[in-house]
Amino acid sequence: MGRKKLEIKRIEENSARMVCFSKRRSGLIKKANELSVLCDVDVAAIIFSKRGKLYQYCSADSMAHVLQEYQSRVESDKDGCDIEVIDWQGLYSKNGDYLTYGELLKTVGSELKEPRVEQISVGDLGHMQKQLETALMEIRSTKTKLMTDAQSSLQEKEKMLEEEKKHFNEIVEGNICAKKKKVVIDLNIAAHG
Repeated sequence: MGRKKLEIKRIEENSARMVCFSKRRSGLIKKANELSVLCDVDVAAIIFSKRGKLYQYCSADSMAHVLQEYQSRVESDKDGCDIEVIDWQGLYSKNGDYLTYGELLKTVGSELKEPRVEQISVGDLGHMQKQLETALMEIRSTKTKLMTDAQSSLQEKEKMLEEEKKHFNEIVEGNICAKKKKVVIDLNIAAHG
């Protein structure tokens, strides 16, 4: 059984927020380390807590070296050098939820337009494919649930109609029996009278 989908919003309870921060900070640093080792890249993560405490991770020899590299790349970007910026906010709609399927398809469609298609990496295409497959699975799951619910509803309706039919048949049979008795009584009265 999968995990419950967590709504991304500020945790109100202070102790729960601190526990979440600690766990997620550790998880982020673990992922940064894994990315560094698996892909042989320099990774730096800088985290400031609400109280201003600094947490950092650097896979290179020094954080200063990574920050200098970053600064030189940002400055060269002004000169026309390409720097890939991943817009994680682009995966969310304006109200903070995940994109709707329509928005996701529109985003993927805009990413695959002719002028930019050469700039998309294989990893980005794989990520888009995974998002579309996930969206398709959710659509199929929702469709199956709706069809199952509709079928159950129709079966309940059929059962109810069968019961109504049975009830009406009993009423009709009762009326027929009552008419026969009335005819017999009327014949008896006519015979005696």
